[in-house]
Amino acid sequence: MSFYRDRIYPHIVTALGNPPPVQKIRQQLIPMAKGTVLEVGVGPGVNFAYYNPAKVSKLCALEPNSGMVALAQKQPAIASLHVEFLDLPGERIPLPEASVDTVVSTFTLCTIPGVADAIRGIGRVLRAGGQFLFFEHGRAPDPRVRRWQERTEPLFKCAFAGCHVTRDIPALLKEGGFRIERMETGYLAPFPKSGSYYFWSVARPNS
Repeated sequence: MSFYRDRIYPHIVTALGNPPPVQKIRQQLIPMAKGTVLEVGVGPGVNFAYYNPAKVSKLCALEPNSGMVALAQKQPAIASLHVEFLDLPGERIPLPEASVDTVVSTFTLCTIPGVADAIRGIGRVLRAGGQFLFFEHGRAPDPRVRRWQERTEPLFKCAFAGCHVTRDIPALLKEGGFRIERMETGYLAPFPKSGSYYFWSVARPNS
């Protein structure tokens, strides 16, 4: 399983993870990052190309998968960013309290086993006035799609590193102490609806 996770899965994510509808949202959301930035679950570094180097002083790239890190380090955009790779799981953010201005997560909260701990950790490291930019997929509003999500989730978890397509990401963020600003949603990617209902917005800690 570790061979698949470290050697094969990173290339599947690279091939499938940025279709045009998803790319368009990345282009809108990621340039909003500023200051010291933490990206949780960097993966193969797809977001690197969308950061504005003039606004980002440092990018802390959290990614426990060595195969993903190897691909991220080859991204051309890394040359214009001050990137520090962190290899602990997303539940264990190895940064001091109130040390970052922006946290970014794209398609990561669906895979982290201890997602509630991860969300609390994001709130912990954000400075006062900080922002959490999220672009995730999960629980659909349509009952028929939700039934298919429940049926197919074991397959998603096996093929996509523990991906939970039934997670209600907005509810988890609110339970974790965040307020969401102007959230947008929709079916975006050219995949079955059970795996392609997305949420994206800016969230800020309540306190």
